Amino acid sequence: MTDGIRIRREAPGDCAAVRFVNERAFGRPSEADLVDALRSAGAATLSLVALRDEAVVGHILFSPVTIASPEGDMEALGLGPMAVPPACQRAGIGSMLVREGLSESKRLGFGAVVVLGHATYYPRFGFRRASAFGVRWEQDAPDEAFMLLELAPGILAGRGGVVRYRPEFAAV
Repeated sequence: MTDGIRIRREAPGDCAAVRFVNERAFGRPSEADLVDALRSAGAATLSLVALRDEAVVGHILFSPVTIASPEGDMEALGLGPMAVPPACQRAGIGSMLVREGLSESKRLGFGAVVVLGHATYYPRFGFRRASAFGVRWEQDAPDEAFMLLELAPGILAGRGGVVRYRPEFAAV
């Protein structure tokens, strides 16, 4: 299903295509605006695109988050947005983006990734409810939708804390 799909880091010339993919995937400009704002602020820690025949058919962004706890703040990554336009969905492109993004996040030295997303989608990559780690988001969110993955097993043992996203997320 994912034959012919290649994942690579976003390049400067990809901005318009990334915006287009996010607008189509979400049916509104909010997530595309968020990607642009994070990129402009230098807060796109990891931005990957999926290509089919050199056309962008998917995008994933990881940006810095802070897990604040009495033991001290810990830097981690927030996954999202992740976008695949409707015409390309259910072909494994999103899974490829998530897997490559998590692998690269670990290579970059990050110990944890959080995501606010579909409770039945992200567990296949190892995500669990953040509450199981004593971690919550600073905003109200359904417990099953706010998830965390330890890239370094045990890094959150006994920590807990509150996840704070970049200010650019407030507009979404």
